[in-house]
Amino acid sequence: MQSPITFFTIEEYLQLEQTSEIRHEYLGGQVFAMSGGSKEHNTITLNIASRVRSHLRGGSCSVFMADMKVRIELANQNKNIFYYPDVIVSCDSQDQDRFSLNYPCLIIEVLSPSTELTDRREKLVNYRNLETLQEYVLISQDEIKVEVYRKDAQGNWSLTILSKDDKLRLNSVGLTLTMADIYEDVIMDALKQASNKYDLSDFDNESRQAVR
Repeated sequence: MQSPITFFTIEEYLQLEQTSEIRHEYLGGQVFAMSGGSKEHNTITLNIASRVRSHLRGGSCSVFMADMKVRIELANQNKNIFYYPDVIVSCDSQDQDRFSLNYPCLIIEVLSPSTELTDRREKLVNYRNLETLQEYVLISQDEIKVEVYRKDAQGNWSLTILSKDDKLRLNSVGLTLTMADIYEDVIMDALKQASNKYDLSDFDNESRQAVR
């Protein structure tokens, strides 16, 4: 049995979001429900958003997480898209809408098994249509890995992949984050526990005694 596909106007979608208990993303008339995130996902998102907000406090930029939509207008396809990024920053005075942003400079997504392909492919392609976007960052939650898509002055995009010994430089907002900042209370705690499990001095003493 086939079920008909329901299409919504932008006005119908925005009205739905006002009353719905769950969030939906909007892609050219179709509406897709969003799944909930893990503890790790939420902790990483909060770690980043809180540090970015603290850095930008008192300035002209605004930082939002999870519940603020970004609107993308694809004029060549006569299509509108609404996504809910994990962290989004706008420094543009034109962003006056209460429920969505149109001119972000930074978007960050924390990857999860259910959204990773969408974040890497569909959203990467569509976010790059935002003229004001300077950086799109993907954060892995199961390992220390950060992928930074960055636009240069000529409009060309490049990819930088960071690991545990690197720092994340967010040029769009003038902030540098360490991996400890990003993964606080998530992976970093596990690494610390592993490194502290064996005391090297005790190991050396035991080795010496065994030789004797």
